[in-house]
Amino acid sequence: MTDTARARKLADRIRVVVAETLQRRIKDPRLGYVTITDTRVTGDLREATVFYTVYGDDEERAASAAALESAKGVLRSEVGRQTGVRFTPSLTFVPDALPENARTIDDLLARARASDAQVRQASSGATYAGEPDPYRKPAREEDEEEAGGAEGTEDAGGGTDGEDA
Repeated sequence: MTDTARARKLADRIRVVVAETLQRRIKDPRLGYVTITDTRVTGDLREATVFYTVYGDDEERAASAAALESAKGVLRSEVGRQTGVRFTPSLTFVPDALPENARTIDDLLARARASDAQVRQASSGATYAGEPDPYRKPAREEDEEEAGGAEGTEDAGGGTDGEDA
């Protein structure tokens, strides 16, 4: 039976330890502006996945990924020292897809704003196709009298009772 609360606490602690160690102890020049965004630990507490983002272009991302891979041993030993667990989880660094997703959402929102502006511009001088008030209302007394009088004459002249036949 796995304890998800314990795994979550360990993941949070690993995230803090890795971030502090990267800031204070790792002096690799390839390491760019790295932000640790999330950490997930398996139920058996044997493997930890560390998600990170790098501010910069693709070249800086690749260099930072190489620097994280080379510093993996130092980071794992620091995690083991500061967490005090029996088995120190192995670390796997995965670039977080959050910035790309946010960029995609921003692009979609910009397209939606442009489309809304086009619709607003096209409808600025437009009028409604139907009447100003398209809902049915109860008939007025004047309309009922006109309609009732015409119906009454038709029934009077064309109706038969069957006695005249």
